[in-house]
Amino acid sequence: MSAPSLDPDLLKAFLAVADQRSFTRAAAALNRTQSAVSSQIKRLEDQLGAALFSRSTSKVELTSAGEGLAGYARQILKLGDEAVLRLREHNVGGRVRLGVMDDYAMIVLPPILKMFSSSYPGIELDIEAGLTSGMTGRIGSAFDIVIAMHGEAGKTGEFLRSEQALWAGSALIDAKALDPLPVALYPPGCLFRRWALDALDRIGRRWRLVFVSHSLAAVEAVAAQGLAITVVKAGTLPRSLTVLGKEHGLPKLPRAAIRMHCAPSLSAACSLLASHLRTHLSRPKREQ
Repeated sequence: MSAPSLDPDLLKAFLAVADQRSFTRAAAALNRTQSAVSSQIKRLEDQLGAALFSRSTSKVELTSAGEGLAGYARQILKLGDEAVLRLREHNVGGRVRLGVMDDYAMIVLPPILKMFSSSYPGIELDIEAGLTSGMTGRIGSAFDIVIAMHGEAGKTGEFLRSEQALWAGSALIDAKALDPLPVALYPPGCLFRRWALDALDRIGRRWRLVFVSHSLAAVEAVAAQGLAITVVKAGTLPRSLTVLGKEHGLPKLPRAAIRMHCAPSLSAACSLLASHLRTHLSRPKREQ
């Protein structure tokens, strides 16, 4: 014999009485008559073959069976609400304009955005990759969301994670012996460019900027050939490069904060992407 299915309306009536400890107050909360609520509780008790409440002229109390059902009822109704919300979200449409750093666009975000697009096929993603220092000022006009890099002391945007800046180059390069040190970096406006050159100046290390490009792939290729060294995030270190450090005569670099900037008013589609990015990019501040 199959178990009876539990009608959500009956469970709602049951929980209303359980919470209010009164059929009269439960009926008022549900905007129903007291007789209708009593009838629903009777139907539920008949289905389950157990009394759920003990009643007296002064109070209504849960029986042991009622106490056991209450937790399940809340879980069933919660899961039902979540299922409806999830299915409604699945049908959300719209367009989201996302700005992000080049390395995150190439390495970090693709699997995250693939998951998002699978869950929300009706949402279009327009992505621009590059220097985010110029993107945050265009939030609202050109971008809905920007994932940007800041110094650790930065306070704007929502903190997602921390990234250590690292020197990197070919395993064959003798960075300590090179004078001046050849460096391949990004154009002015890049935080790593400023950190790298300032750090070399502070220790009196002579340098020569031999290659400048907006393209992460181009900078990586030059460094991988041993023509220069560059600066990368620990979380996006290319396989073609090796970490260089103090033993190569190079100064320690700061940590960067990855922060999410959102337009003041977000559409449903934008809010869903922001929540998805928050979930999949957030991690402890001191984690590499």
